[in-house]
Amino acid sequence: MSWKQDEPKVMDEGMLQQAIVEQGPQGQAGKIAKKEGIQYEEVLQLRLDFRNILKMYHLWHFTSLTKLQLDNNVIERIEGLENLTNLIWLDLSFNNIEVIEGLDSLVKLQDLSLFNNRISVIEKLDTLQNLHILSIGNNSIAQLDNVLYLRKFKDLRTLNLAGNPICDEENFKIFVTAYLPDLVYLDYRLLDEQTRESAFAKYQYAVEEMQHNELQEHEAIEAQKISNEELQLHKDAFVEFLNGPQLYDSMFAEDPDAEKLALLPGMEALLETFKSKMEALCVQIFDAGLAQLARRTAEVESFFTCSHEAVADNQRKAAQTAADFENARRQRTVEMQQIADTELLEAHITSCHEQADQFSETLMSLELQLVDQLEDIFKDFERNISDMVGGFIEYVQGIFALCRDLENQHHEQQLEIALATLEKVVKSELEEEIPDDVAMVSGESSMIT
Repeated sequence: MSWKQDEPKVMDEGMLQQAIVEQGPQGQAGKIAKKEGIQYEEVLQLRLDFRNILKMYHLWHFTSLTKLQLDNNVIERIEGLENLTNLIWLDLSFNNIEVIEGLDSLVKLQDLSLFNNRISVIEKLDTLQNLHILSIGNNSIAQLDNVLYLRKFKDLRTLNLAGNPICDEENFKIFVTAYLPDLVYLDYRLLDEQTRESAFAKYQYAVEEMQHNELQEHEAIEAQKISNEELQLHKDAFVEFLNGPQLYDSMFAEDPDAEKLALLPGMEALLETFKSKMEALCVQIFDAGLAQLARRTAEVESFFTCSHEAVADNQRKAAQTAADFENARRQRTVEMQQIADTELLEAHITSCHEQADQFSETLMSLELQLVDQLEDIFKDFERNISDMVGGFIEYVQGIFALCRDLENQHHEQQLEIALATLEKVVKSELEEEIPDDVAMVSGESSMIT
């Protein structure tokens, strides 16, 4: 009798349904559950171990899953877990995985086992900030830097690296203890005080330097985050880069002739005055933009508040109308059951039909009222936003007109300085020597009218 190993399998609907039935209620309760149908989105735990699975598939329905067991298969890639955002416990041990991937969306994950695979680098776990237990023993991890990567997981308390080449390093245990000071268990053993003291003594200065660098990096990241948020706010207000000299600087960027003209006697003071006045005008636009953004935001909030209140009020009136109609219907039903006279009964039935028609007309009237209310709200919102935008554009156009006037005035004064400088050069009356190329630019500027 010969034995043949099962062929690797792709996870399919049949396999998933079978697993759910096997792990679900048994007996009569199981029959009832099977008859009612399998609701994947209601399953909380799922075991798919020892099934010779090669490819993970069809898992996107299990949105409520908190525990998933996929150990002892032949899985080569971590995939198909994107929708399992409620997962807390995941076992992928004893597979053929070479690269950590596909875990980014599992932000609630606390316990992860990748034991006995073919992984050489601990990576791509950045979003798993709730990770409490990580088992990644019996892999191919050989570089101590992998331990440093784990410093970002502040809740990590249990780590298993046993069976990796990294464990052959002479100072492996105290290195891990030093650089992961919050770790409680390493390779299934409690870290004792003696080990912690040895680690502190050997790596104190290196760890302190790393902590200092990490703090600086964190502060830089936070500063950049704040800067990005401010820039986005300015963009939303349509006034980005107008809260300083950015516009002025852009006017002279990559302009070698402007740099040369700035060297002329008296030009420095002129440029400083021009820059100061231009920046002040830009700041006026900037402040107005932020103020307008606040007004627009308030208007949008008011729009949604009014819309929701109108709908809610209409729903309350409709619900009350329906309740009144239902009470009247029940009362008439009781009365009709006690009537023996046919003509009188027919009169009551006719009255019921009239009340039903009236009920329908009342609901339709309420709906039409709501439509009218919402149309008025929309029109008011559109008019208010249009007025705000129009007023802001008009204000900015007025400021830009002042900017143009300021620029023209600056050019006239610049021309006067260039002419005066050129005249002194011709008469050899210039007290300070200026380079020939500056004098040439000065002459060119004086010829521009």
